[in-house]
Amino acid sequence: MTSPLELEEEAKEEIKHRGRAQSRRVAPASTVEKALLNGDVYRGRFAGNVPHGEGKYLWTDGCMYEGEWRRGKAAGKGKFSWPSGATFEGEFKSGRMEGIGTFTGPDGGTYRGSWVADRKHGFGRKSYPNGDFYEGSWRRNVQQGQGRYVWRNGNEYVGEWKNGVISGRGVLIWANGNRYDGHWENGVPKGSGVFTWPDGSCYVGMWGKDPRSLNGTFYPAATPAVVERRSSGAADKGFPRICIWDSDGEAGDITCDIIDALEASMLYRDGSTFGRRSAGDRRSPCCFTNGEVKKPGQTISKGHKNYSLMLNLQLGIRYSVGKLALTELRELRPVDFDPSEKFWTRFPTEGTKITPPHHTAEFRWKDYCPMVFRHLRKLFSVDAADYMLTICGSDALRELSSPGKSGSFFYLSQDDRFMIKTVKKSEVKVLIRMLPSYYKHVCCYENSLVTKFYGVHCVKPIGGPKVRFIVMGNFFCSEYRIHRRFDLKGSSYGRTTDKPEEEIDETTILKDLDLNFVFRLHKSWFRELLGQIDRDCEFLEAERIMDYSLLVGVHFRDDVSASKIGFSNSMCSPKYLRKISSCKGGGMAEICLSDFEHGLPGGRKPVMRLGVNMPAMAEQVSRRSDTESTPSSRGGFRTPSCTRKGEEYEVFLYFGIIDILQDYDICKKLEHAYKSLQVDPTSISAVDPKLYSKRFRDFIAKIFVEEE
Repeated sequence: MTSPLELEEEAKEEIKHRGRAQSRRVAPASTVEKALLNGDVYRGRFAGNVPHGEGKYLWTDGCMYEGEWRRGKAAGKGKFSWPSGATFEGEFKSGRMEGIGTFTGPDGGTYRGSWVADRKHGFGRKSYPNGDFYEGSWRRNVQQGQGRYVWRNGNEYVGEWKNGVISGRGVLIWANGNRYDGHWENGVPKGSGVFTWPDGSCYVGMWGKDPRSLNGTFYPAATPAVVERRSSGAADKGFPRICIWDSDGEAGDITCDIIDALEASMLYRDGSTFGRRSAGDRRSPCCFTNGEVKKPGQTISKGHKNYSLMLNLQLGIRYSVGKLALTELRELRPVDFDPSEKFWTRFPTEGTKITPPHHTAEFRWKDYCPMVFRHLRKLFSVDAADYMLTICGSDALRELSSPGKSGSFFYLSQDDRFMIKTVKKSEVKVLIRMLPSYYKHVCCYENSLVTKFYGVHCVKPIGGPKVRFIVMGNFFCSEYRIHRRFDLKGSSYGRTTDKPEEEIDETTILKDLDLNFVFRLHKSWFRELLGQIDRDCEFLEAERIMDYSLLVGVHFRDDVSASKIGFSNSMCSPKYLRKISSCKGGGMAEICLSDFEHGLPGGRKPVMRLGVNMPAMAEQVSRRSDTESTPSSRGGFRTPSCTRKGEEYEVFLYFGIIDILQDYDICKKLEHAYKSLQVDPTSISAVDPKLYSKRFRDFIAKIFVEEE
């Protein structure tokens, strides 16, 4: 029989045993180091196969995150540093800067305050390198609500802000003692307000943008010296210049933009700087269709939600291009590429000496690096008059049915030559930053496949948000119908279309795992393609760009081929005579000028160059999703639907490299870190630009092959 003492000892041992077991269950995982295939290194704690707890992630380019992780994502307190010297130290949530934190820029400027989704949002204080500072409310990276801005010269504003601009009720106090207390709109006094001088005299009344429209009463100070000036009124008091406040630029770039007082001869009215020409008299048309083909997108007519925006950008482009055309084309200078080379112009409804009257609300227009883009349009053989007539003529633009994944909207000119895309401020910064290298690259390589940029602009309606956009060439501007469209990155994770098979049509953008063709090119085209892809990727890699795509359009050259893939080819394509294999010398100039039994209407021959009207043979193969057993975007695995293999079709190809404005920023780095520990790092889009470039080129070499 067990004694009470023995029972007590056994109970103590049982308690100790349970304690050790419980400790084993809750003990944090040990610190380990994991090197990824691309050279990145993670050192820290894991839960399963993902970071969880304290850890440090090092990127090969020198970026680093050190801090807390939760289920594979940065969460909690941490520090992110860039090779430039910039740092963020504070709170993270789901891989983003969120909570309270301090950002220190490479120029020494700092922001400490609240963050939401990588943006300044809430209360915070920003100190600029030039000595200015702002403290107050922020919303999505701009001042919004109550705030105080102090300039290094002693001027100070306390009051309301809207969309980064002084708007609402507020007080501006100059260092010399002048003071304005009243209402503001879009950075200027508007409405009732009081201006007070240091001697106590004041002006009380209504304010507007034009000083001549002042309507109020001047009250002199109670001193003889001031009373003697009573007859002079407020005009002699020397009102300080009050201009438009612009907080759109870099840290500390809150400046006064003075609108140029240009002569009336610079005015571009009636759309006719170059003399009136009928819409049918456009030079060098490159896009038309044989037969009735429904164009993608919805025409922006009156009543459309973006009708006013369309009119504003048409008016702005007409003004910018027309004004430049009146000046002599000169050589580019380094200052033309400067990021500060941007010009605001005011477009009031009633018009000015340099802007015409219009039927929309007042707006402001910004033009970035105009002289550089004038040279680019000339380099790309875009006539200024055609450019304005196509985009800004009587024809309305068309809006594609839905925004892209990035949230951008796309607009097309009626002849499909030009595409207009709304972009984020960060994308504009990337383009302006890389503009010198981009200009040099496209000058050196006339067959470059990177997107052709024709202009960067911004529209700011009064009381509305800024809309930034770029004007580009459309790769699918074609004489022929595009039957298949592919957006190819060379990655596989999530790279399938979201549409079921029965909903896929010729306007659907398919992705890497949907690709079921290999394109066979004549050896001269093949060598030129790979060489140019190498040169373009080297340029993008040097600019730290990633996440770009090769956009590919396929036109099947006869009714039989089109019907086999599910389309009725209503267009009269010229019959392709396969003479390519008999060409001597392999020169591209010898190829294809004689390869058509029939030309286009009017006896013209289709223009052929790398990426435009390129003849090829498309060999049908299994989809990559069928052969790689890759999970679809909706979960599970795609069911193989393509059983035919080895069939060949005569095609025309159209392609180019798009989406080249995404640099490898903090969001992409943290996305990469998270996904790399979940799946094969080589299968995801968000990878280092050097690895992205190599993977992209390797993929291109697999889907384009040399014809035997």
